[in-house]
Amino acid sequence: MGSTIAEKILGAHAGGSPVKAGDVVVASVDFAMVHDARAANALKMMAKLRGGHDDVALPFAARTAFVLDHYSPPPNMEAANTHVAMRAFADAHGAILYDVGDGICHQVLPEGGHLTCGDLVVGTDTHSTTYGAFNALGTGVEGTDVSAVMMTGKLWFRVPETIRVELKGRLAPGVWAKDVTLAMLGRLGAEGANYRVLEYCGGAVAAMEIDDRMTLANHAAELGAKAAILDADERTFAWLKAHGARAPKPVRADADARYVERIDIDASTLPPQVAHNHRIDDVVGVPEVKGRKIGIALIGTCTNGRLDDIRQAVAILKGKRIAKGVRMIVTPASRQVYLAAAREGLIEALTAAGASVEAAGCGTCVSITGHLITGDGEVVISSANRNFKGRLGNPGSEIWIGSAATVAASALTGYITDPRTVEGGEWRPETGTDRNRR
Repeated sequence: MGSTIAEKILGAHAGGSPVKAGDVVVASVDFAMVHDARAANALKMMAKLRGGHDDVALPFAARTAFVLDHYSPPPNMEAANTHVAMRAFADAHGAILYDVGDGICHQVLPEGGHLTCGDLVVGTDTHSTTYGAFNALGTGVEGTDVSAVMMTGKLWFRVPETIRVELKGRLAPGVWAKDVTLAMLGRLGAEGANYRVLEYCGGAVAAMEIDDRMTLANHAAELGAKAAILDADERTFAWLKAHGARAPKPVRADADARYVERIDIDASTLPPQVAHNHRIDDVVGVPEVKGRKIGIALIGTCTNGRLDDIRQAVAILKGKRIAKGVRMIVTPASRQVYLAAAREGLIEALTAAGASVEAAGCGTCVSITGHLITGDGEVVISSANRNFKGRLGNPGSEIWIGSAATVAASALTGYITDPRTVEGGEWRPETGTDRNRR
């Protein structure tokens, strides 16, 4: 019996012998990440493991990134002191530091060239599944786990079962990876892929740009997935090379690999999707939602704050104004994304349309920084990954989740709107290719 991608990656990192779902292995990690919302526990455990001796070597520190993105900028003294401790630790032990404003952990790790095809990457955030867009196994762990990795370079894993998802055909104009992930949530339910790997394949996946693939892998966290992994191709290799990554070691599943489930989706028939009612798996097609007035539109987060997401918004909003009474906030996923958007004139177009652009970071997504607090009864359309009650600081507001294109179209009209129904929803870059039509 053949092996899945996840089985091959974990087997290669656990000594090279074949492994199968259910096995428990101790595997060598290629890269680790700690963000500021989990750093305090990680630093405490690190001190405990080192017996209070600051001179104890941490051999994996050079392959660990400390990312200051959730409390960005710090909203209180405790968060500020955590940042001080993280900077001091990184300086003392040679860890990589991404400071306030550099960007969200799941964006800066690939941008910084810290991972490549075939890698095993862990991070203190459930959305570490994002790294699967690059044919790596990325998964979320606790800060105490990363402490063990920094000491030993290893961590134990139970080899997960895999669900193979084939996206047949191509996504229609105005439909994006975000809509695929929401459709998956509507089908399987939140936690429907608990501790399983989602192995995405098919023509619609191959046609996606890297930004969209990162969205597809990122949102697997809402399904409870241990990881989401895509095949590598020339587009993957070119992106990794452009960002200074190590030589890729692509991994493909065997033809006779064993899957716990196989799911086929005709991507060409999928309409834009939205989640509502404080549940990420309460999903309907946007055409089914009529007349729902909104007051806030949010584009950003680790799921949909990348350059293509901002381009989607500008394709709809350039030369226009958002609806009266709507507040629109855009948070780029990283400083690099912001600068690229500025060079393309996207920041100017959004600002002219009435949007406010925030510095890169996670704070707006979860209201940690207090930059976006909703009022009682306010309705939000957001490209974030979660719409839990109180997610934006007020349990009395209502959050809908959709693609960046759906958010922009809704901001334009003042109502939840299908992006296919508004003028300008097709972005054509200068290369002459049609991103929306693929």
